[in-house]
Amino acid sequence: MSHQHIYKSFIKICFFIITVSASAQQTNDSIPKDSIIYKTNYGLRLGVDISKPIRSILQDYNSGIEIVGDYRISKKWYIAAELGNEEFTTNEDFTNSTSKGSYLKAGVNYNSYNNWLDMNNEIFIGFRYGFATFEQTLNSYQINTGNTILPPVFNNYPSTQKGLTAHWSELQLGFRAEVYNNIFITFSGSYKVMVNISDPRNVKTHYAPGFNRIYNSNTGFGFNYTISYLIPFAKK
Repeated sequence: MSHQHIYKSFIKICFFIITVSASAQQTNDSIPKDSIIYKTNYGLRLGVDISKPIRSILQDYNSGIEIVGDYRISKKWYIAAELGNEEFTTNEDFTNSTSKGSYLKAGVNYNSYNNWLDMNNEIFIGFRYGFATFEQTLNSYQINTGNTILPPVFNNYPSTQKGLTAHWSELQLGFRAEVYNNIFITFSGSYKVMVNISDPRNVKTHYAPGFNRIYNSNTGFGFNYTISYLIPFAKK
């Protein structure tokens, strides 16, 4: 299955959720409401992606941290952002390299879920613009001579190029539940399209912080599991 087909399927799922949500909302509007008005908290929500430290423990070639946050601006819309730092080592057929740097993703989330009473859960669709600044170290490489008789030639002298950047767009689909008063857990997946990236001289960048693995089609995927706390400012 091509990445383009996956991208189209992801968009169709997003639109399906919005359509179902709108239909449910119209149904609810046709039901007479009682005189009780239920309000939910508006405020700043801050948290951390706990999947990254878990992967750091399980994978010695991967380390990182990501802080997440969002601010509710209406019943359905949130301003959202993620800030992180990451180091990842990739081992390809002829090269071994390490990417290390920081990233920022900013955008919006739309909550397509209609909560009951004063519940504050979400099935959200999000869009992000991502930017990363990083360095890449070519730890070692093998010279591909195309000769199966002679032994391979290796170079194990690391070289680092700094000041690399990456820009990308990102679609997210996630589920968020309030498990305790103002405490939330979130699971989300993302599909990413690289807009622009600066590669080191004569070497392709296989991994960018915040974007993850860069496939040949300049696309990537991501999964996050976060715990966050809502600092309430008002109830509406």
